[in-house]
Amino acid sequence: MHPPAFVIRSSLWLSILALGLFSSQATIAADGEPTSAVSPDHAAEMKAGLALFKANVGKTLTASCLQCHGGESVKADFDLSTRDKLLESGYVEPGDAAGSYLLPLLRHEEEPHMPLRAEKLSDESIAAIAKWIDLGAPYDTPLVGEDSAAKGAGDQASDFWSLQPLDTIAPPATSSDWTKSPIDRFVLERLNEQGIVPNPTADRRTLIRRVYFDLIGLPPTLEEVAEFAADKDPQAYEKLIDRLLASPQYGERWARHWMDVARFAESFGYEQDTDRKHAYHYRDFLIQSLNEDLPYDQFVAWQLAGDEIAPENPLAQMATGFLGAGAFPTQLTEAEFEQARYDELDDVVATTGTAFLGLTIGCARCHDHKFDPISSHDYYRMASTFTTTIRSLAEIDVPTDGEAKPVTVQVNTEGGKKIPHLADSRGFPHFYTSTHFLTRGDVTQKGEVAEFGFPAVLTYGNSREHWQAEVTPGESALSYRRTALANWITDTETGAGGLLARVIVNRLWHHHFGRGIVSTPSDFGVQGDAPSHPKLLEWLAVDLVHNGWRLKRMHKQIMTSQTYMQASAASPEQLAADPQNGLLWRHTPRRLEAEAIRDAMLSVSGELDATMFGPGTLDEGMKRRSIYFFIKRSKLIPTMMLFDWPEHLVSIGSRSETTTAPQALSIMNSPQTRSYAESFAKSLPTGSLEERIVAAYQKAVQRDPTELELKTAIAFVVAQSKRDGKGGADGALVDLCQALFGLNEFIYID
Repeated sequence: MHPPAFVIRSSLWLSILALGLFSSQATIAADGEPTSAVSPDHAAEMKAGLALFKANVGKTLTASCLQCHGGESVKADFDLSTRDKLLESGYVEPGDAAGSYLLPLLRHEEEPHMPLRAEKLSDESIAAIAKWIDLGAPYDTPLVGEDSAAKGAGDQASDFWSLQPLDTIAPPATSSDWTKSPIDRFVLERLNEQGIVPNPTADRRTLIRRVYFDLIGLPPTLEEVAEFAADKDPQAYEKLIDRLLASPQYGERWARHWMDVARFAESFGYEQDTDRKHAYHYRDFLIQSLNEDLPYDQFVAWQLAGDEIAPENPLAQMATGFLGAGAFPTQLTEAEFEQARYDELDDVVATTGTAFLGLTIGCARCHDHKFDPISSHDYYRMASTFTTTIRSLAEIDVPTDGEAKPVTVQVNTEGGKKIPHLADSRGFPHFYTSTHFLTRGDVTQKGEVAEFGFPAVLTYGNSREHWQAEVTPGESALSYRRTALANWITDTETGAGGLLARVIVNRLWHHHFGRGIVSTPSDFGVQGDAPSHPKLLEWLAVDLVHNGWRLKRMHKQIMTSQTYMQASAASPEQLAADPQNGLLWRHTPRRLEAEAIRDAMLSVSGELDATMFGPGTLDEGMKRRSIYFFIKRSKLIPTMMLFDWPEHLVSIGSRSETTTAPQALSIMNSPQTRSYAESFAKSLPTGSLEERIVAAYQKAVQRDPTELELKTAIAFVVAQSKRDGKGGADGALVDLCQALFGLNEFIYID
């Protein structure tokens, strides 16, 4: 994407001045000011341009562009409400349409395509705008009056959908034998509008595999599949979901999803990347709280202010590890102390915004947000909430093996024991007593002290006092600013709670379907994608709040819908009507994440160590679940990275899903995969070659091989036995087991 023309012009201007060439080219007026030559056809061109503006261009700009660019707001510093502001923006070069940055955007040759998320303008309209620019881009009158110009970000309430209070919506009256829940009625209404017929229910083997991997990240056994398939109880499916939600492995599965959002790692990052030996307690908090079905509003509040809200609760203290999970340099000069602290505050503010609210608040550090109604003042007021909060060490009685034992835990609090820093001997303060407004984010350009507060657009006219803690201890090092933040962010009536609910139900939907109702799960702002089913999203958010913010109930609500239970088959007619399955006419197959692939191999091979909690390890030969790998930012597990493990530097709402040759090569050549295959082969029952091959398929993909698969596998083992003089038939069976790990069916769920 090319920058606006004014950036290029400014750079060229400075270069010419530096070379001393400018004075010889300019025409100098009597008063010494440079003037530019005027075309002899200027008057005629402007007259023709005005006529074109009145007849066509002005109407097009008003209808398709003005709302976001000078009407209700000013996005991307592009204001076309008046000619002066249009030219100041740098998007238009009067008299030179070919050199104007606006044209490639309108032609969809450059990103972002304009108008944003709307139909491309007609070729005739684009041609008219181009001709108008060539004629000098004249206006006959401003497109809006001066008193109607858009106000600055954050200074006015927004009518953007995600920033509204929750609205109770009744499910559509759509009636059909296909629907099983209110969710299905929302989905079917959209499908009917497009004339798309949804899929029937998937077979029971597909369903149980889908549910197992979604809820606990492990495959079912053949016996569990057979039992479910034969169960005639009408409630068998619901009971299956209840059993898995009650499994301790549920917390391990879903904690890993949240660790992506929390940018959790166990080292500081940067050049030295010092370990944080006591950070793993935050991961253990996630597992335990999810297993206990801690209400989501409390889950959020504890991560922001657990030390203030419930100081006697070990889990609440452990939860504050969220605030300190980001990277931070351990090698600093005195000149870098203050900048590093503001960077640290930025990490906390940005992650809090994206993780809980799906808002890129961090984009307002240097200037008002270019797209969302969040001002730079909003940003610094929120940063001030964390002014004196730092990573600390605390001795806490953590429940271990049924009894509470005092252990050292990394927490984030005020007035606690500081984590040692290499610059402590040179006076590193760890925090400053106040946070200032900074001009363009520059610590050398401080303004006034920023009093703590929250984005105005989500306060609905209330002051911060509305959410302050009701009772605080008389003598305490704690400021209770973060308690106010927790109260505001979970307040569904007068705070950000409505958005909080929308974002988390969308995250659950994302992990159950492979894509959220909002397909940008960490961006609910203007630059994020619009919801595919806005009424459904609203209904789910209200349902969550009205039922105590319980996530396990929401899982079951989603998973017992016909929408979730659909088969994954696709007909040519369905694909032609909705190739991306945005309307949910089938369950889209998706690849497992790195953790689930590795954990499935361990489970099938019989090697999985079910030990929970405690310190992790960097040893790739570890047999515990993948969530217990130690996450060192400079030494990430290579085999995990092959399958799109995140870098653990910033909050991630949706992982990449790549298909590369090294992934297949890893399954073929990795010593870990080979060791899993050896254990897998040893676990097969004795018997004929055919019986052992059938057993291998049953363990790997929970079904018998087809006749062709069985024939091919037998031929492979026989031929491989002859090639491998040492291993013989046993070695060939190991090769077969390793090949089964590479099946699409093993690493994809339907």
